[in-house]
Amino acid sequence: MTQPVSSAQHNGPDKGVLSGPADAPPSKERGPRAFGLRADVRNLSLLGVLAVLVAVGGITEPDAFLDTGNLQLILTQASVIGVVTVGMTFVITSGGIDLSVGAMVALASVWATTLATQEYGFAGILFTAVVVGLAAGLVNGLLIAYGGMVPFIATLAMLASARGLALQITDGKTQIVTVQSVLDLGLPDSYVLGIPPLVIVFAAVTVVGWLILNRTTFGRRTVAVGGNAEAARLAGIDVRRQRLYLYLLSGLCCGIAAFMLIILSGSGQNTNGNLYELDAIAAAIIGGTLLSGGRGTIVGSVLGVLVFTTITNIFALNNLQSDVQQIAKGAIIVAAVLVQRRTLRNGET
Repeated sequence: MTQPVSSAQHNGPDKGVLSGPADAPPSKERGPRAFGLRADVRNLSLLGVLAVLVAVGGITEPDAFLDTGNLQLILTQASVIGVVTVGMTFVITSGGIDLSVGAMVALASVWATTLATQEYGFAGILFTAVVVGLAAGLVNGLLIAYGGMVPFIATLAMLASARGLALQITDGKTQIVTVQSVLDLGLPDSYVLGIPPLVIVFAAVTVVGWLILNRTTFGRRTVAVGGNAEAARLAGIDVRRQRLYLYLLSGLCCGIAAFMLIILSGSGQNTNGNLYELDAIAAAIIGGTLLSGGRGTIVGSVLGVLVFTTITNIFALNNLQSDVQQIAKGAIIVAAVLVQRRTLRNGET
């Protein structure tokens, strides 16, 4: 997935691939301020789209859509896929892709809800979900970084394997969670000032992700690898190790999301996380993360998640079929990629 960029986007190692903010492409003509302005415009545009969607929901189904419980539901559902999207944003920024995120969520959720695991209570379920996510991410990272496999193929193989293993563990049955301390986190009594705990977790992951991408050497290396892997290597970056860490990070986010989904649904199913890869990639792209790598934005990805979740909620309230929802998502993805390509051709990124 990683592609070299033109000299207008990358000036080589002598310009210092580790020197600018993570969201700013190293360019002689256009500095961080110019990119920051464009990022602000994109984010404001997404906020405008979100406002329009809220208005549409309020007009079409005012009683149901504007109900406090429904708004909390939108935020809660956005939180689960949002955590996955944060990890996906890092991977795409590096020039990679992870098609296995939904399957990793499913595998982590069913492994963490087996009867044997539930005997260890809250800590056992959380620990298992995170470890399974990390293990799957480690396999992806090793295959891609050290095995030389194309990210598309490696993660596609993980998608099939993880789904198959999840099905084998559950035998196609739903595993009900009986640990009350886990179930309690999904009840209104656990809300903090009306905010569900899952939303708080999502906010924390978002803040940490933003800080890592924009304020750390790890984030700058991620952008450098995505912009030009060979130039990053010549600048002293261990590209293979960086890619391994990125897929580990994606697996970690999937493990956290799996635990959140267990809280939300009170169960583990082999169908959990279905099409999460589509939602996460779509949210990252419309948020401004370049599919070719070299630029990523956590804030934009989060706004993209909120847009898609709100669309899904509006469709559900208006009794529109799920196939219509998927068609709409597909159209949005195509439009976002076309806009990115046009912008790149015009030299605006």
